[in-house]
Amino acid sequence: MEIKNWLKDEWALILGSSSGFGAEVSKKLSQYGVNIIGIHLDRKGTMQNVEEIINTIEKNGSKAKFYNITAADETKRRECLDEVSEFLKNNEKKIKILLHSLAFGSLKPYVSEDNSANVTQKNMEMTLDVMANSLVYWTQDVCSRKLFSKNARIYAMSSAGSRKIWPTYGPVSAAKSALESHIRQLAVELAPHGITANSLCAGVTLTPALEKIPGNKEIVDGALKANPSNRLTLPEDVSGSIIALSHPGADWITGNIIRIDGGEELS
Repeated sequence: MEIKNWLKDEWALILGSSSGFGAEVSKKLSQYGVNIIGIHLDRKGTMQNVEEIINTIEKNGSKAKFYNITAADETKRRECLDEVSEFLKNNEKKIKILLHSLAFGSLKPYVSEDNSANVTQKNMEMTLDVMANSLVYWTQDVCSRKLFSKNARIYAMSSAGSRKIWPTYGPVSAAKSALESHIRQLAVELAPHGITANSLCAGVTLTPALEKIPGNKEIVDGALKANPSNRLTLPEDVSGSIIALSHPGADWITGNIIRIDGGEELS
């Protein structure tokens, strides 16, 4: 078996495909012959970046089908998967990889002197729904349509913030903790079908999502000091790990929180 052959002509469903980890994984997988179904939410101002990602995928010889929709919208999700189901069925293909990399949530304190600045119930529910619960709903709908291929892989992007306290990160921290719990449950329920599910805990990485976190400079500085590898994590570290974990030899790895951080959390 040549090194790239195990993924050639497979399909991946990437939730959050237009920036950060989702964009990098989409491009990397396409180098290995994986076709990409990308779910993203972009306005006109950022659509050029989406087009560049699609062009890269196609230049690598893979297919790209991108949907500019709200991933947490039940109707849009089902309409999208109905269409995906139809064209995959026509091509006798299924989904090998599902990556959840949605970064859209509230960054507000729970309690502060200014009550109007505190996180609201609506903020909290939106954050949990988009950044955690949506994984369950997409997985359910993919399963109900029998779209997962044999020995499929489910990955969800978590972070050290699920266990650490960063200013105003509370709602997202709660979502990351819930996401890890969802992955454990899915791993057990899907194991009889040969489908694995793992959380990927990347180290501090310079992404658009990080830039939105108040105090991100201090987070970056702390990570650089703590990391024995003497650098921050790169999106390429995550995409390379997904390639490795998608090899047939990794079929027995499931239900884990896998750190991809160069040893950052060891210090």
